[in-house]
Amino acid sequence: MEGDAAVALAVNSVFIFVAAVLVLFMQAGFAMLEVGFSRMKNAGAVMAKIFLNLSIAAVVFWAFGYGLIYGGDTTDFGAFFGGGGFFIDFSNTDEFAADFYGGEALSLLPGVDWFFQLAFCAVSLAIVFGTMLDRMKLAGYAIFAVIFVALIYPTVARWTWGGGWLAEDGFLDFAGSSIVHLAGATAGLAGTLLIGPRIGKFKDGKAVPIPGHSMPLALLGIIILWVGWMGFNGGSTLGAIDTDFGLVAANTNLAAGAGVLGAALMSLWVMKTLDVSQIGNGAIGGLVAITAPCAFVEPGAAVVIGLIGGGLVPPIVLLLDRVKIDDPLGAIPAHGVAGIWGTLAIGLFATGKLVPEGSAEGLLVGGDAEQLWVQTYGVLLTFAVVFVAALIVFGAIKYTIGLRVSEVEELRGLDITQHGMFGYPERFIEVPGAEPNGTAETQFTPVSSPSSSNT
Repeated sequence: MEGDAAVALAVNSVFIFVAAVLVLFMQAGFAMLEVGFSRMKNAGAVMAKIFLNLSIAAVVFWAFGYGLIYGGDTTDFGAFFGGGGFFIDFSNTDEFAADFYGGEALSLLPGVDWFFQLAFCAVSLAIVFGTMLDRMKLAGYAIFAVIFVALIYPTVARWTWGGGWLAEDGFLDFAGSSIVHLAGATAGLAGTLLIGPRIGKFKDGKAVPIPGHSMPLALLGIIILWVGWMGFNGGSTLGAIDTDFGLVAANTNLAAGAGVLGAALMSLWVMKTLDVSQIGNGAIGGLVAITAPCAFVEPGAAVVIGLIGGGLVPPIVLLLDRVKIDDPLGAIPAHGVAGIWGTLAIGLFATGKLVPEGSAEGLLVGGDAEQLWVQTYGVLLTFAVVFVAALIVFGAIKYTIGLRVSEVEELRGLDITQHGMFGYPERFIEVPGAEPNGTAETQFTPVSSPSSSNT
């Protein structure tokens, strides 16, 4: 490779590597968000899950996941499931090009391409656990993580990003509102339906607030996620040359800001207060909503998409409480519902000069309902396949090794019962040199009633 091609390969690879690092750093955002929304006695368990999540994703995605998304041709059976290129040898560029590029010249260095896609898969997996905070066995989550990375996520990603049947139909999802966020939230919904609510969450038919222990940590996590989203969406151009990643970045920030405003206004309306957690999740709702259409819409549309994406979060949180679904992180509204909205928004706001060949203009900018229809059945099938698959896997785990910790373990906290140590040891046990706080015994009192956990 010489001349302009070599320069393009180098520039694009560096750009995507930096974007991948930003997406990888989103794991720190999820860590702080989930720690903040969990109770103090479970903070260490959340961090263990984050590390396990990323580690499983890296190894399994190298062995199977990437190949199932991008390997093999896309005709016949290959339009639904990929194959080939397992246990990737990144040093053999000829073999890599044959497996994943059809023998054509590489547009990115093999390791960089894999790294970027891995970071996306790890984000989708991280979303799953948010619905089951404070009560899930780590071993059960690990088993699910392997299957999700090896099979569930690659299946829906293959349909669009791998050149599968949805891509052939003209379905659009630029950076993953449905492929990453809806898939993760849908799997989380299946899991939380099977695992049930936290002890004390619902009493006398009503939801009882169980606040997270640190809103500052949670909001720090959301800011980190916001920063990481610049790589998430901006890097999805898959190159710096001949791409308008500036428009993508601008639309992403506009939608995030509008999401905060939408959630704040909706929180005032339906909750009669400016709930900090809802405002924070509004930013995520706006970011998730713009992830699919960020390269296909004008800035004004990005503001509308983000405003609605964030505004959907507070009422959906209240709706989940009414139907007794316990989602401590708000992952279902912020990633699932906002992901659905953002994917459908392409069919409303996409402009003809920005959509790729084979896709249509949005209904509200002079087009017809063609693109909206494609987006609709793409979303429905993504939800259905992920939900059924996750329900089967989580169900198998529940009735074999068990999905949920025991009542005593949940009341004492996952830190000490699952990991043998505390995330905040001075809060629960006497530590030489620490100030006495008189609270060490609170997590070790005998179990008397479910309501005793609501602290």
